[in-house]
Amino acid sequence: MRWTLKPKPQTSKIQALQKALQIDPILATLLLQRGIETFDEAKAFFRPSLDDLHNPYLMKDMDKAVARIEQAIANNENILVYGDYDVDGTTSVALMSTYLKTRYSLIHTYIPNRYDEGYGISYKGINFALENNFTLIIALDCGIKATEKIAFAKEQGIDFVICDHHRPGKEIPKAAAVLDPKREDCEYPYKELCGCGVGFKLIQALAEKEGKTLDDLTEYLDLVATAIGADIVPITGENRILAYYGLMVINTRPRPGIKAILNQVKKKELTITDVVFIVAPRINAAGRMKHGNYAVTLLAEEEEDMALKYASEINDYNLDRRETDKRITEEALSQIEEQKEQERFTTVVCDETWHKGVIGIVASRLTETYYRPTLVFTKSGEKLAASARSVKGFDVYNALGACSEHIEQFGGHKYAAGLTLKKEKYEDFKQAFEEVVAKTIDKNLLVPEIAADIEINLSEITPKFYRVLKQFAPFGPNNMAPVFLTENLTDTGYGKCVGEDKTHLRLTATQSKSNRIVAIGFGLGDKLELISNKKPFRAVYSVDENEWQGNVSLQLKLKDIKA
Repeated sequence: MRWTLKPKPQTSKIQALQKALQIDPILATLLLQRGIETFDEAKAFFRPSLDDLHNPYLMKDMDKAVARIEQAIANNENILVYGDYDVDGTTSVALMSTYLKTRYSLIHTYIPNRYDEGYGISYKGINFALENNFTLIIALDCGIKATEKIAFAKEQGIDFVICDHHRPGKEIPKAAAVLDPKREDCEYPYKELCGCGVGFKLIQALAEKEGKTLDDLTEYLDLVATAIGADIVPITGENRILAYYGLMVINTRPRPGIKAILNQVKKKELTITDVVFIVAPRINAAGRMKHGNYAVTLLAEEEEDMALKYASEINDYNLDRRETDKRITEEALSQIEEQKEQERFTTVVCDETWHKGVIGIVASRLTETYYRPTLVFTKSGEKLAASARSVKGFDVYNALGACSEHIEQFGGHKYAAGLTLKKEKYEDFKQAFEEVVAKTIDKNLLVPEIAADIEINLSEITPKFYRVLKQFAPFGPNNMAPVFLTENLTDTGYGKCVGEDKTHLRLTATQSKSNRIVAIGFGLGDKLELISNKKPFRAVYSVDENEWQGNVSLQLKLKDIKA
């Protein structure tokens, strides 16, 4: 791990914000690092308000989208709500379909099959619409690059309203409306919405037509918050407001489907991190192991007994997913070890027998292990399909674009993408991808970085300090939980390895005789020697609460330690 310390803001700015907010300089520094410089900006940050959400009609084509849906309702058209099979897609479909069903009955949902249709809009989906007399498809979390398929649908008399957040290609599809804040000709002020977020803006615009307000739509925000967490979009601006209120819904009055998932884990209050690691994997498991329809059915269910039944089924899929991804990760790791005869800047592995539903998870695990831009391929029909994951700071989407001559199709984001190619192109692509990354990546990015926000002393970690720090949540990209650096620490002498396999480190850190605080380092058991015999050490960590037998105390969550 390489440690870096974020630049410290100007002293005059720290003092001005400290005075305006009556907080200590450490907290003022943390706010300034997040771009918060004034009392009003701090108020908006600490007290997110639905009133600060943007007018949905600022989004390009919103008026067209609303008009086409209103026309479909007026003319008794059959409407198909279509979305991808991941969390963002299935939550989007549940959101849009349950909202529209409060107004209109001729609504049906469609999730493509991961294995015979693949990602996004499919000809099979369009043919389903054709055979069942659907004349309008609302596509969520997909469609922005499906130019030819949408043109084909139009020829068959089927209109599309697209709600997407992925980067457009060279041409915008000729749909009835294309909502995507990443369109170059879209002046919507916030560009980082997830697919479900774009869908929410559409129902916000539709609800306005009925004279409803945002307060009437809060029940849908548990879905939006789940998608925001799962899709790893920045927790800034509108996303932060939507996640904040969505978490309130999850923790106070979640829909039956999410409540049924939470019943399986018995956790009191969920953070966005819990949503990412508890709720999202279960929703995702349906599309990975069986079919994304199961996730939509669970999320749209209104009866608690049925929701519990569906959640139990989905939990079984998730257990299968865990076993499968563990086995494939082990196989991929051994494949990489065999290839280690030369230094590479990428990790690319392939096995036609691997389960397509888990290759994205395996790619993430390999990236954590080797810290290289990573691709995991498996068979998909007659072709090969891959999930791509990247390291912090490197745009894997652009790297794939530079290899497009070898690729059939690809899509995604800076840090995660998917692609398909012909089998005979695999070796040429693998070589081209390695060459592109080797030429363009900053070699520092191949060593994992821990960026500490600020250096502090243990004495500055007080209950009052932590009460304000908690209000920085919800945490996520561009608003991560603050990371602190502290020098000249020693253990009180009782540090030890803990956990079933003794891979975690637990110690009581002290910087002076009067300051002591418990610290836990998950996966840091191999660093016990660094702290033994009261040897001085330095640490990077976040601060959180530990609850044990009814007692709540502050603790350090160690990220790394060094001598």
